[in-house]
Amino acid sequence: MNHPARLHSLQEAVERRKLDGLLISHPPNLRYLCGFTGSAGALLVSSGGRVFFTDGRYTEQAHAEVRGAKIAIGRKAPLVAAAEWVGRRHRGQRSQVMGVEGEHLTVAARNRLADVLPKNVRLREAPPLVEQARMVKDAEEVEAIRTAVVAGAQLFDRALEVIRPGVREIEVAAEMEYAARRSGADSMSFETIVASGPRSALPHGRASEAVIGAGFVVCDFGVILHGYCSDRTRTLYMGSAPEEARRLYAAVLEAQQAAIAAVGPGVSVSQVDRAARKVLQKNGLAKHFTHSTGHGVGLEIHEAPRLGKDQQEILRPGMVITIEPGVYLPGKWGVRIEDMVVVTERSYEVLTPTQKEFTVI
Repeated sequence: MNHPARLHSLQEAVERRKLDGLLISHPPNLRYLCGFTGSAGALLVSSGGRVFFTDGRYTEQAHAEVRGAKIAIGRKAPLVAAAEWVGRRHRGQRSQVMGVEGEHLTVAARNRLADVLPKNVRLREAPPLVEQARMVKDAEEVEAIRTAVVAGAQLFDRALEVIRPGVREIEVAAEMEYAARRSGADSMSFETIVASGPRSALPHGRASEAVIGAGFVVCDFGVILHGYCSDRTRTLYMGSAPEEARRLYAAVLEAQQAAIAAVGPGVSVSQVDRAARKVLQKNGLAKHFTHSTGHGVGLEIHEAPRLGKDQQEILRPGMVITIEPGVYLPGKWGVRIEDMVVVTERSYEVLTPTQKEFTVI
C-alpha cells in the first residue's frame, strides 16, 4: 500500500479546507493512511508534516508498520500527546484551526483536547476526508478484498454440511467461524447471522439458540483477511418448499440481478437502489424491503457509499459495494441475497462466487 502517497493527498485536502491540521485516531483510518494496525494511535497531518503518536506498548510495532510519518512514542494517551505537541509549536502564534474526526471522537476526548490545546488553537469538526478517499480502492486493495471474498464464500459450503433439522443456529455459526479461523482469517467481519424460520424475517437476526426447522434460513457472513472485509448472504429452504416460497426467492433474486446490472461508473447509487425496488414493486413486495440496497466495504464492513434511495453519491471505478435486496414478512419468513461488486472503468465485476440457485435441504 502506498501510504506516503495517501498522506500527501490528505495533506493537500486539509490545506484546501483551510485547516491548519487534522487529528486522526479512528483505527481503520490510521491503517489506511500509515499502516498502523494497533489499537492506540493518533496521526497529526498538517502542512508542516505528518507525525504519528503512540505509547510504549507499540514502540516496536509502530517502527515496523508506520510509513510516511515521523513516530513519537510517549507516556500519555496518543491524542493528548498530539495535542501537547501542537501546543508546544503553536502557543502564542496566530489563531489556528485544528480539524478532528467528528464521527469518531467522543465528547470526553474532545473536551480533553480542548483542555490541553492552547487558547489560540480552535477545534473544528472536519469533513470525512479519509472516508471519502477510502471509498475508491486502488488495485492492491481490490485484490485484497477479492481474496477475502473468496475465503469468506467458502464458509457457506460448511454451512450446507451442518444445517439440518434440530441443529441450533449458533451451532451452524460456530462451525462457520471455526472454519474461517482454520483457513487463516484474521476474524469475522461481523457477528455471523444465521436466522431460520420466522427469525429469517429479522434483517439482522444474529445466530441464536433457536432450533432450525422448516422454512427459510438466512446466512449472512464474512471474514477479515489482511485487514479487508468480505460480506455475503445466501438463503436456503429447509423442508419441502411451497410454490409461494419459490416465488418469493425468485423475486428477490431478480431484484438483486437488476441492481447489479445497473452498476457502472457515473451511475448514482440511488439508481442502483431504484432498480431493485422496481422489481419488488412489480411483485407487490416493495414495502417489505426495509433497508438500503447495499453499502461500501473495505477496511470496515460498512463504509461509504450507502446505496439508498435518497443518496446522491456517484459510482466511480474502484468502489467496492454490496448488492443485497431482501424481503421480510414479519412472523413468517424472509429472504436476502448478497454479493460484492467492484465498479470497473466501463462496467462492473461481481467478486462473489455466483452460486445463487434456490437450495432446498
